[in-house]
Amino acid sequence: MEHSFNIRPYARLLTMLGEQLITNEQIALAELIKNAYDADADWVKISFENFEIDKDQDEFKLTSLSKIIIEDNGCGMDLNTIEHSWMNPATPNKKSKDNEIRRTPKKKRIIQGEKGIGRFAILKLGRDIKIITRPEGSDKEYFVNYDLSLYDDDFLTKEGKQEELYIDDIKITVTEREPQSIIDRTVIVNSQQFDNDNNHGTRIEITNLKGSWSEKKIDEVGEESQKLESIFDKIIQKKSQAPIEVGFEFNGERRIFSKTAIEKLADLLKYSAVFKITDGYYNEKEGVFSYKLNDIPYRLSLHDSQIAGLGYFKKRFMGNTDLFGNPIIKKTTCGDFKFNFFVFDFVADKETPYYLDKTEKERIKKHRIYLYRDGIRVAPYGNPDNDWLQIDKQRGIGRTGDYLSNDQVVGFVDISKHGNPRLKDKTNREGLIEEGKATQEFIDLIHSFLLFIRQHPYKQYQERVKQQKEQKNAKLRVVENKFVSLQEAIKGNSAAEAICKELMASYKTEQAFYENRLDSTEDLAAVGLSVETASHDMSMMLNKGIDAIDQLVEDIDGGILSDEQIESELHSIRGIFSFVRDRMGDIQLLFKSSKQRRRNIRFTDLLEKVEKIYSRTLKRENINYNVVKIGSPIIAKCTDAVILQLLINLFDNAIYWLGMPDMAEKKITITLDGNNQQVIFSDNGPGIRDDDKPFIFEAFYSGKEDGRGLGLYIARQLLQRMGYSISLAEIDSEKVLPGANFVINFVKSDEND
Repeated sequence: MEHSFNIRPYARLLTMLGEQLITNEQIALAELIKNAYDADADWVKISFENFEIDKDQDEFKLTSLSKIIIEDNGCGMDLNTIEHSWMNPATPNKKSKDNEIRRTPKKKRIIQGEKGIGRFAILKLGRDIKIITRPEGSDKEYFVNYDLSLYDDDFLTKEGKQEELYIDDIKITVTEREPQSIIDRTVIVNSQQFDNDNNHGTRIEITNLKGSWSEKKIDEVGEESQKLESIFDKIIQKKSQAPIEVGFEFNGERRIFSKTAIEKLADLLKYSAVFKITDGYYNEKEGVFSYKLNDIPYRLSLHDSQIAGLGYFKKRFMGNTDLFGNPIIKKTTCGDFKFNFFVFDFVADKETPYYLDKTEKERIKKHRIYLYRDGIRVAPYGNPDNDWLQIDKQRGIGRTGDYLSNDQVVGFVDISKHGNPRLKDKTNREGLIEEGKATQEFIDLIHSFLLFIRQHPYKQYQERVKQQKEQKNAKLRVVENKFVSLQEAIKGNSAAEAICKELMASYKTEQAFYENRLDSTEDLAAVGLSVETASHDMSMMLNKGIDAIDQLVEDIDGGILSDEQIESELHSIRGIFSFVRDRMGDIQLLFKSSKQRRRNIRFTDLLEKVEKIYSRTLKRENINYNVVKIGSPIIAKCTDAVILQLLINLFDNAIYWLGMPDMAEKKITITLDGNNQQVIFSDNGPGIRDDDKPFIFEAFYSGKEDGRGLGLYIARQLLQRMGYSISLAEIDSEKVLPGANFVINFVKSDEND
């Protein structure tokens, strides 16, 4: 006897789809932002209201009035959409037919949602949901009352009564009404004002909230929202076709998340990466990676021995052989994809452009390799705790040195629904489905390419660095060579050999200690040396300002000043403190917090700032100061701090040496040669002695009696990190005045090779 039954899920499936399938509140909100994106919204605003702040515990406590509101100006939903799409998960019309690309009607965004599960993310946030939606062009709005607070967490009881509840027992009421909430209005999201096209969209109000919230958690939600669209678009100069503005409010106050961290990351990717692998593309039909390595184009076939010879690649892609016994490379099925990778060296020396300080390393480690589908992020790929490319796993199995570490590579891979139909999102939209061959092949291809980068270009880079270090260390091995000579001399004397060995170990320990101390003090030294010069004039002006205030108070008490005279004195005092404020503003550019952003700098702009700092000194010392300009302006791609510290050190040195006895006529001439992007800083002082010239840029070496020997050393280091250089003039055409002549080149060193 044959029986036929209908599949009828229990209502507790809602708990599984919402609260259990969605990992956390951040993912839940991300899903709702994606819904707004698919609805063609210009903006989406998330508001946290009526939370009680406990600053001591860094906790935002829930109250009976606490609510989360998500609103947008998307296309909205009509009654038919509410009934046949919103109320029915896995809606058939969500699935594209014939693998066609489904786009939104106005902004032509590629639609992200497909399974219709994202709407249940709301249940991760709370139990009482009220949705107000108004379709574009409609004079009606719809109020959807999604109140599930009557049921227990597992939907086994309603209002305390035990019931066998099925999904279709859950009744949702929808009320059609005149627009009350979604009407013509001005909306401010972050710092952007939207005046038009706001009389349609959706507003979701969630109460009876679940979970817990804190300052840290909301910051994480804000940061994640910034990563919805590619954070790399700025770096590869690609604009998002239809960006969406995502804003947050907390207890009525706008909470704007700074984009500075992403901008600083962009600078590191541009300027501090050893290898910039850009315009990457894997062509599945040809089995070829094409890419640019530091702007030089390359092609790498899967048949190339440099990748085909890798053990990892052989194991994954060379299973069978042809009739002649030659290995056959398997055809992949994941589809074409694009990629960009940026590879860093965390142990690079300070003298190189690749050096990273502690803050910069931590900034890089917050990112990994992101995955984007049609320009929208596939989370959680790219998070620092996610190893979707199995790099850490393979490093644990094999030799660590054979692999780039997970945190030294930042980048992204681009796929699409149309071009990669076999790479499917998980139901909870957190990563790719790991069943079948396509996803693993996709991972193996990326992993193999990164292995190739490590085994060939990066290995060659390491060898060059090693050779350079050996050349440098050869100059510094005087003491160690003496130890070697000593060991040879005492060979056979076991007691003396033991003492010598112990002495050598102690020497190396102390050497490492002082090198670390030097690293930690150089940044402070650079700022200190630069600030010292400006502080004299500021101290003098501050004393003048205090004296003027004291005198003004005394005159006011004596009743000898009119209102006009008091006003005049106050203007004078304000002028004094304005001078100090302006000088402090210039000096602030020297501090570490200002050193991260590189930009195109017109050299004369910062030269004028330094001229102001030294204007009184130049006048007091009767120094004839002159700037000669040749050709176009000099533009340097670096930070304000580099140029400011360079100029302050050069001015300081020149003024010192021009203060020597018997200097009848004192001159400083700065030649700005825009045709060659070169600056020559000259004075007519005593110049650099021949025996000092080889050491003038070395740390702690100074020709001044009371000099510290760090100014020129730090200036050279900072310029080298930017790819520029400073040297003493060697040819007559570069010697403008008979004293010291320094030549600063603003042509990238790699362009000179």
